[in-house]
Amino acid sequence: MSAPAPTPIPLTTVAELRQHHSQLVRLGLASHPAHARRLLSFLARDPDAHFPYAARLLAHHPDPHPALFNPLFPALPPRHAARLLALMLSLPLAPDHFTFPRVLPAAAPLHLVSQLHALLLKLGFRAHTQSLNALLAAYLANARPDLAFRAFRGGGCALDVVSWTTMVGGLCRLGLVDAAREVFDAMPERNLVSWNAMMSGYVRAGRFLDALEVFDEMRARGVDGNGFVAATAAVACTGASALARGREVHRWVERSGIRMDERLATAVVDMYCKCGCVEEARRVFEALPAKGLTSWNCMIGGLAVHGRGEDALELFGRMEREGVAPDDVTLVNVLAACAHAGMVGEGRRCFDHIVRRYGIEPKMEHYGCMVDLYGRAGRLGEAKKVIDDMPMEPDVGVLGALFGACRIHGDVELGEAIGWRVIELDPQNSGRYVLLANLLATAGRWEDVARVRRLMDERNVSKEAGRSAIEVDGEVCEFQCGSLCHPQAEEVYAMARDMMRRIGAEGYVPDTRDVLHDIAEEEKETPLLYHSEKLAIAFGLLRTRPGDTMRITKNLRVCRDCHEATKFVSRVFEREIVVRDRNRFHHFKDGKCSCKDYW
Repeated sequence: MSAPAPTPIPLTTVAELRQHHSQLVRLGLASHPAHARRLLSFLARDPDAHFPYAARLLAHHPDPHPALFNPLFPALPPRHAARLLALMLSLPLAPDHFTFPRVLPAAAPLHLVSQLHALLLKLGFRAHTQSLNALLAAYLANARPDLAFRAFRGGGCALDVVSWTTMVGGLCRLGLVDAAREVFDAMPERNLVSWNAMMSGYVRAGRFLDALEVFDEMRARGVDGNGFVAATAAVACTGASALARGREVHRWVERSGIRMDERLATAVVDMYCKCGCVEEARRVFEALPAKGLTSWNCMIGGLAVHGRGEDALELFGRMEREGVAPDDVTLVNVLAACAHAGMVGEGRRCFDHIVRRYGIEPKMEHYGCMVDLYGRAGRLGEAKKVIDDMPMEPDVGVLGALFGACRIHGDVELGEAIGWRVIELDPQNSGRYVLLANLLATAGRWEDVARVRRLMDERNVSKEAGRSAIEVDGEVCEFQCGSLCHPQAEEVYAMARDMMRRIGAEGYVPDTRDVLHDIAEEEKETPLLYHSEKLAIAFGLLRTRPGDTMRITKNLRVCRDCHEATKFVSRVFEREIVVRDRNRFHHFKDGKCSCKDYW
C-alpha cells in the first residue's frame, strides 16, 4: 500500500518548496504530474532565480512529457522560454501540438520567432493550425507583416477563421488598415471577432464611416452581433458625430437583446454625450442595473463638457454615497466640470477632498485642470502659482492652459513669456503660433507678429484649417474654412451672406479681434464670413425648419465672432444649434448660449 500524499501547503518561499519537494521524493511521488506541475509553476514565478532548479527537476524526471513543459512557456520571458525548449529537445523530448502555440507568444524577439519558425517546419508542424496562428501573431507583434504574409500564404489548408482574423487584427494594429481590408474581404468565412477586428481597426485609424460601413455589411448579411461589436459601432458613431446612426445602433442593441454590460453602456453613454444629447445619455445611465466606476466617470465627464458643473458635482456626490471610490479619471472630470462652469471654489475643495480622502496622488493632468480652473476665471496669478508649486516640471498641456487663459484675458506680458516656452515644447503645433500671434496682434505688435509667422515658415508649420461637420438627415457633411467643395456650394454661400445680413439687421456686429492681419476693419469681416462653422450653419438652415436642432462638430475652439453670430442665428432663424468644439459643447437657443459666455 502506497504512502498517502502530503497535504499541499502554500508555497511562498524556495525553502518551503525544497522541504515539500523532499517529502515528495521520500514518498516516491515527485514524478506524479500534479505534484511536479505545482513545483514547476512556483519556480516559474521567478525564472531568473529558479530556472536551474526547474531544469534539474525536469531533467531528472523519470517520465518527462510535453504536458509538464507546455504550461510553463507562457509564464516565462522569451530567453527562458527558449532555454526550456532547448532542454526539452535535449532530453530528447519532441514537442507536441500544444508546444508551439504556448512558446511562440513568449518569443517576442524577431530572431527567436524566426528560429522557432524554422524548427516548426523541421518538426513537421507546417500544417498545424494552432501553431501557424501563433506564428502569425508573433510576426505581427514584431511589426513584420511581410514575414506574416509569407507564412500566411504558405498555410494552405491549415488556415482557419482564427488565422484570417489574426492577420486582420494584426495589420490593423500596425496601421495597415487597407491591407487588412483586403484580407478581410477575401475571408472564406467570418465570425464576430473578425467583424469586430475590422471595425476596430477603422476606428483606431479614425476612419469612423468605414467602420460603420462594415457594421452595415454585417447586419445586411444577417449576422447577429454581440456587446463587443455594438460597443465598437457606438464608438464609431461618436467619432463621426453621427447621432442618427448612434441612435440606430442603440435601438439595434435593444431589439437584439444584447446585454448592456459596463463596456457597452459606457460606449453608448459616451456617444450620446459627445453627440450633444446629454439627457439621453443620462437616461441610459440611470437605467443601468449596476453602475461601475467607468460608467460614473463617463457620465460625470459628459456633464462636464456640456458646462453642467452643478449636475456633475451632484452626481459625484451620489457616486460617493453609493460607495464607489473615485480614481484619477474622476478627479479630472470633476475639475473639468468646475472649470467649464466657473466654479473655482468648488473645484479647489473637490481637489483637496479627493486627494486627501482617497489618497490619490495628483498627476500632471490634475495640475493642468487646476491651472485651467483658475485661468478661465482670470485668476492668472493663482494659475501661475499652481505651476510654480508643482512637484514636477510642467508639460506643454499645463503651460498651454495658462497660455490660453492669457489670450482670453489679454495678459500680453505673461502670455508672451509662456507662449514662447509652449512653442519650443510643441514646435509642430500650428495652434500655438496662431495663439501667440493673435495675442501680440491685440497689442499692435505687428513686427513680433511677423516674427512668429517667419518662424512658422522656417519650421514648415502650416496653420490647421478650421473644419466643421454637420449631420442632417443622417448624413454628415464637412466644411472647411475658406474652401467649399459641395454640390450646393452656391446655395450655401448665398445663404451664408443672407444669414449675416439678417443677423446684422438684428444688432450683430462682427468681432474682428481674432482676425490676425493688420488690415482695415471693413476688410476683416470678409474672412469671418467663410469660417467653417458659419458655412455649416448656412447648410443646416437650407436643410432644416424652424424649431429643428442642428448639431455641429468643430476641430478647433469656437472663435468669439462665430460664438456671437451663432447666438443671433438661433434667435433670428428659430433653431437650436449644438456646437461641439475642441474643448466643450455650446447649446445655442433663443439668442443665448449654455456657456453663458464663459468659455
